[in-house]
Amino acid sequence: MSMTRGLYILAAALAAAAALPAEAQNVVTTYRLSAALAAEAVTAAVAACAKQGYKETAVVLDSEGVEQAMLRGDGANPLTLDAARDKAYTAVTLGATRGETSGEVAKRYANLPPMSLPKLPHVLLAQGGLLIKRGNDVIAAIGAGGAPGGDLDDACAKAGIDKISDRLK
Repeated sequence: MSMTRGLYILAAALAAAAALPAEAQNVVTTYRLSAALAAEAVTAAVAACAKQGYKETAVVLDSEGVEQAMLRGDGANPLTLDAARDKAYTAVTLGATRGETSGEVAKRYANLPPMSLPKLPHVLLAQGGLLIKRGNDVIAAIGAGGAPGGDLDDACAKAGIDKISDRLK
């Protein structure tokens, strides 16, 4: 084998080896709640509100806004299905980059001109949608609807997160 050809082979091998880490950087690793944890979170949220006499619905969406779990509490109005989902969707789509709840997103948009936020499906600027994080990474959101106030919906959603938080590591 000639010296020049050997150098070309060596250079090609080094270039291929150097390209391997670059290819690995093109793959994104994401985390998602298991079905069991998502179900446990919505169950805990609905139960927390039921203890206070509220007829609540809770929904968990993954970080891309896809529904993972939903539980409509006994006697909860059918409108709470959309409200809970849309609060979670608002938190995970408009709030995730800033770490905001749906209520904080609502406050951010409250002072803008009415047409600043185009009519987007499933956006509900109201309290009751909270982010679920693994460390600093948003992995899901939980929305709650049905209590007689957004702060109460927030508290019920937080009860769902609290129930599973020790297993998010």
